[in-house]
Amino acid sequence: MQRLYDFIRRHPTGVDSFWAVCLLGFSGLSMVALAGSTAERIAAVPIAIGLCTVVALRRRTPEKMLLLAIAMGVAQLVFEVKPGVADFALLVIVFTVAALGERWASRLALVCSLSAAGLSQLRWPQDVPRGSWLQQVFVCVVMTVPFVLAWVLGDSMRTRRAYLSQLEERAARLEREREAQSKVAVAAERARIARELHDVVAHNVSVMVVQADGAAYVMDAAPDQARQALETISSTGRQALAEMRRLLGVLRTGDVKESGEYVPQPDVEQIEDLIEQVRRTGLAVDFKIEGTPRPLPSGVELTAYRIVQEALTNTRKHGGPDAGASVRLVYFDDGLGLLVEDDGRGAAHELYEDGGADGAGHGMIGMRERVGMVGGTLDAGPRPGGGFRISALLPLKPAH
Repeated sequence: MQRLYDFIRRHPTGVDSFWAVCLLGFSGLSMVALAGSTAERIAAVPIAIGLCTVVALRRRTPEKMLLLAIAMGVAQLVFEVKPGVADFALLVIVFTVAALGERWASRLALVCSLSAAGLSQLRWPQDVPRGSWLQQVFVCVVMTVPFVLAWVLGDSMRTRRAYLSQLEERAARLEREREAQSKVAVAAERARIARELHDVVAHNVSVMVVQADGAAYVMDAAPDQARQALETISSTGRQALAEMRRLLGVLRTGDVKESGEYVPQPDVEQIEDLIEQVRRTGLAVDFKIEGTPRPLPSGVELTAYRIVQEALTNTRKHGGPDAGASVRLVYFDDGLGLLVEDDGRGAAHELYEDGGADGAGHGMIGMRERVGMVGGTLDAGPRPGGGFRISALLPLKPAH
């Protein structure tokens, strides 16, 4: 049975042609029994063929078949061919045009449906039972009802088809938007992980390299300093591994207990530990806190920590051997201010903006992205007297 349904859906014109042939056969039988004149019988043949053609091609060209049906109806009025079995095609084409045809054709079919019964009564008054004009109106209404019902049914199918089409289009659009949002979310997550990895690798590896160079330099002259440098390398490496393990853990979908073993995100309180670690590498850092410390949003605290970390890493890399730095942490009523300055060679700005250092300037780009994510502002550039300055303002609530 399913194969039959599939065949019918794939060959609509063939199915319509089959019913047209059946209608033509019944029309031939009715014409044999027709008690009209010879001229009426001769005229009835092409009219019947035309109406059956309307049934056969109704879904392929509904507008043209409607015009052909109207022409056959006019021919019936002109040649006095009384309505017969073939006129069933008029009902079929009215339904088809209302469901599939253009709007102008649908309106034209409705007008013809409302006027067909009245024209038939005017042309063949002897076929209408004699009586009052109310009876004649009643007969006209009864003959019009099937045509109107056919039009209403076809228009309802058109409306339902349009509604389903809108639902499908909306579902497809929502699916495309969902895919686009997923891609944006994945890209944002990748960028976040890339920034975190950059901060972890750039800072900790820089510390390890500096300490390793210092240990090699004083290995023979000061074994205790070399041992201290190796301990710093060891602790820094462990810290780097812990942070990388946390970052890679967000890519997993394993047990929640396992993810709970990862270290928490750095916050403002750990900035002092970070500066102590930097001081042990030989970089003089002046650190001050102004205002009253208070809890901040986690995003603001992580951004502040990463900005200080990146700025001090830049100073170690590009400030020169005698460079010094200062870090100011200022608590405002509506935000947190950061000021990181160094008195180095002042070449870091060009290197970072042009991509000559640290791989295409990812450090400065990462800073700006982090500050933008929390709705803050960042100002970075060379100092007038030499060195480099990074100033950031991080609001407690992002501006909308």
